[in-house]
Amino acid sequence: MNVRVLHIELKRSVAPWAGAVVLATALAFLYLISGSWWTGTAAWTAQWTTMALWTRSVLFYLWPLAVGLGALQGLRDRRSKMAELLTSTPRPARHRAAPLAGATAITLAAAFALLVLVGAVQVVANTEYTHFRWLPISLVGALSLVAGAVLGMGAGRALPSVLTPPALAMGAFVFTALMQMSLGRTVTTAETGLPSSEPNRISLLSPAVSDVRDALVTLSASVHVGQTIWLLAMAATGFALLVAATPRARLIALVPLLAGAVIALLVLPSDPRRIYVVDEAAAELVCDGPVRVTKMQQARLADLAGPGKEALRLLRGAMGSQAPVSVRENATVLPDGATPRWSRTTVPFDFDDDIIGAAKGDELTRALVAKGMVPGCSPVGWSSVGVDEFAQTVATGWVLGDLRPLPTSLSAGLRREAEAETRPVWKELTALPRAEQLSRINAMRAAAFSCKGDPFDALKGGASR
Repeated sequence: MNVRVLHIELKRSVAPWAGAVVLATALAFLYLISGSWWTGTAAWTAQWTTMALWTRSVLFYLWPLAVGLGALQGLRDRRSKMAELLTSTPRPARHRAAPLAGATAITLAAAFALLVLVGAVQVVANTEYTHFRWLPISLVGALSLVAGAVLGMGAGRALPSVLTPPALAMGAFVFTALMQMSLGRTVTTAETGLPSSEPNRISLLSPAVSDVRDALVTLSASVHVGQTIWLLAMAATGFALLVAATPRARLIALVPLLAGAVIALLVLPSDPRRIYVVDEAAAELVCDGPVRVTKMQQARLADLAGPGKEALRLLRGAMGSQAPVSVRENATVLPDGATPRWSRTTVPFDFDDDIIGAAKGDELTRALVAKGMVPGCSPVGWSSVGVDEFAQTVATGWVLGDLRPLPTSLSAGLRREAEAETRPVWKELTALPRAEQLSRINAMRAAAFSCKGDPFDALKGGASR
C-alpha cells in the first residue's frame, strides 16, 4: 500500500472522524459516568490489568459504533456515484480497497491506543507494580475495533443502502448485549441458592469483557488466542466483501467468518474457571515478618506492617495460644455468590473491605483486630451491614478494652443503630467472669470462621449453630 495514497485517503475519508468519535465517547463514558471503574483496587487507573480490562469493557458500545462507521465508509463509492467507473478500471479491486481499509484501521487502532495511554499515565502514578501481561488484552481490543470496521465496510459495499450503517450498528449492539446479558452465558447456582452468571466460550465471541471484579483476575492465554482467530477471520471476511464483485464471490467471502468461528470455539476454554484466572505472579505473597500482602500491593506493605504486628500482639494477649499468628491479604478469587472460608491462624483482609479501606493510622490496628476476630461471611460480590459488623465491634472492644465504632463509611444513622445494638452486649460480656467471656468469644469465632450461625447471637449467649 502506497504511503502517499494512504495519506490522501486519511485526508479525504471519514476515517479520522471515526477515530475521534471512538476516543471521545470512550473517554466521556469513563470520566463523566460514575461507576465501579473508579473505586477500589480494581479501578481502571489503579493497576495495569484492570486498566486493560476496563478499556475492553467499553467495547460493549464502541465495537458496534466501529461497525456502523465502517459501513458508512464502505458506502463512499456509491454515494459519490463512482462505483461503475472504479470497477471499469484495470486496477485490481484489492489495491483500491487496501487504502480504504488501512486508513480506518490505523485511526481506530490509534484511538484505542490513546485511550489506553490515558489510563496508563494514571496507572504509573498510582502503582509501583509494573508488568506487561496486560498487553494481549489491549491488543485484542484494538484488533476488535479494526475487524469490526473492516467487516462493516465490506457489508456496506455488499449492501449499498443508506439503512445499512444504522442497521449494522444496531445489530452489532444487540449481539454484544445478548452475549453480555444472557445468550451464551452459563448460569450456575451459588452456595446461597441464588443464580449467578458466568461467561462461556460462546459469549467470548463478543469483543467486550465483563466488569472487573478483582484486581488479581486476568484473561487466560487461550482466550486471547481464540478471540484473535475469530477477529482475524472477521477482518478477512470484511476485506473479501470489500473487493467482491459478484454474488458468488460475496458468498465465498463468508467462509473465513464461519471457519474462524468454528476454530475459535474449539480454542476458547469451555470451563468458566479457565476464562478469568488469577494472575499468579501478581498474587505472589511478599512478607514483612508475619504480615503478608500480594506482590501487586507491595507498596502498601510498609504502612501495614506496624499496625499488623500490633494487632497480632493484642490478639495474642487477649486469646493466648488460640490467637492468629499472621496477617495476610486475601488472594483467593471466588465466583460471585460463593461463601468464603477462613483459617483461624490468619487475620485475613482485603484492601477493598469497607473497614480496612476506611482505616487510617491507628484505626488500621483496630480494623485488623476486627478482621481477626470476625473475618466476615458475606457472599462474594455482596455488600451488607448487619450482625457481622456488630460482632466485630463488640469483639474488638473486648480485645482493646474500650468500645468504639469501627472505621467504616457508614452514615450517622447506621452508626447510631450499631451503637444501640452493640453497647448493651459489650457491657454484658465484659461483666461476666473471664472463663464465661472466653466461652462466648470462642463460640463467636466458631460461628464466624465456619460461616454457620450468628456470631453476634453467640456473643449474647445464644447458640452459634
